[in-house]
Amino acid sequence: MIREQTENECAVRISAVNTGYAAELVGICRRYTHPDGSLMVDALRGVDLSIPMGQYIAIMGASGSGKSTLMNILGCLDRPTAGEYRLDGIDVESLDDERLSQVRGRRIGFVFQAFNLISELTVIENVEVPLFYQGLPRKERRARAQEKIDLVGLTDRARHRPSELSGGQQQRTAIARALVSNPAILMADEPTGNLDSSTGESILVVIDQLHAAGLTIVLVTHDDRVAERSQRIIRLSDGLLISDLPGGRARVMATQ
Repeated sequence: MIREQTENECAVRISAVNTGYAAELVGICRRYTHPDGSLMVDALRGVDLSIPMGQYIAIMGASGSGKSTLMNILGCLDRPTAGEYRLDGIDVESLDDERLSQVRGRRIGFVFQAFNLISELTVIENVEVPLFYQGLPRKERRARAQEKIDLVGLTDRARHRPSELSGGQQQRTAIARALVSNPAILMADEPTGNLDSSTGESILVVIDQLHAAGLTIVLVTHDDRVAERSQRIIRLSDGLLISDLPGGRARVMATQ
């Protein structure tokens, strides 16, 4: 039996500076090398990027452009070889692995193309998982998970298992799980990639609504139509940020 840690036991002091930005990257490089130290690939080459709180940004680029590497660094799943990264006011590079894991779990919500749900757990149990690792009491976990399940429109599916859900319902579950820690940023990597066009549209509507409520969204996509829903579209090529332009949402807002 696993002993549940209390929130105080899990807490680690991390200092943050209020900068008004969800993420700030300066001169970010990521170099992969062979075991002998020789260069394999420069995946990112001096990327500068600032994402204000509440912005909806889409990251685009061909295969090998560096967009997945950038997403991994933004999501604290990988560390840059060089450069500076501040997430929600926290200097990420100053953190050890324990503190980096805590920041990732509490300040970033992830939604992937594959839903990554635990088949043996119900919807509400899947949504509770991040809170379990944060050491929250069961009663609080359950209440917060139910709140996010209601938010994504799955109230009547809370006790169902993933195999009993449609693809769209599984992705809504994944979104609820990503939101349950009340993150500073929602990072969505091709969130509609495994869905038909109609179901994919319903998921994008949920993301639109989350952004309208004030959440910062970082979305990786290869689909121009999906990217156009954002406020800002950046494109990568060969590890370089080659364009940074307003998305369709920003252009609409500018005309209002």
